[in-house]
Amino acid sequence: MIGDEAQAKAWLAALPQADSMALDRLTRLVSLLMAENQLQNLVSVASLNAVWQRHIVDSAQLVSLAPSALAGPWLDLGTGAGFPGLVVACLFPDSPVVMVESRARRIDWLQRVIDDLALPQAQVIGQRLEQVDTMKAAVISARAFAPLDKLLSLAARFSTPATVWLLPKGRSAQQELLDLGGWQHMFHVEQSLTDPLGGIIKGALTGAVGKKGRKA
Repeated sequence: MIGDEAQAKAWLAALPQADSMALDRLTRLVSLLMAENQLQNLVSVASLNAVWQRHIVDSAQLVSLAPSALAGPWLDLGTGAGFPGLVVACLFPDSPVVMVESRARRIDWLQRVIDDLALPQAQVIGQRLEQVDTMKAAVISARAFAPLDKLLSLAARFSTPATVWLLPKGRSAQQELLDLGGWQHMFHVEQSLTDPLGGIIKGALTGAVGKKGRKA
């Protein structure tokens, strides 16, 4: 379990994708976040006291659960301030990372960071998820976006049986998975590295179950 900023930075430095250029990008991201948070409430002010643990490593731990190479885009839904999307883009600069966000000021922030960090494979789609054109993702992530059942209803069209879902759910992870009905899946809960009570739902979605119990 990662308990402080020193441990967070040490864990991050050991991540295979965290070469010197990636670490420089992430350090710059932290600086940009600190400055922008004085202009708009991207993250809670209190969380900035542990920004590497609460935002950078909390996002980067998803990379440790993902395939080492992406055979398609990483799709981050409701990316907000850019977590985990911007962190993923910093660690996978040669792979497409697509961040979906509908709020205008967040869209502007995300695009400015992409330009500042020179992340040409990263993209912001400034639309509600319901309006986004269907694509097939290698990884789908969503941090505090929607309850699991609603999230799957909105996002299943972006998934194939090979798509890896990585969904930080905090303390509700196990209960949301237990309550999930109507879907064929291979989901389980991974322990969060940054929250002793937090969980990450990981796995694959294989289909929906119709009203007569048949796989859709």
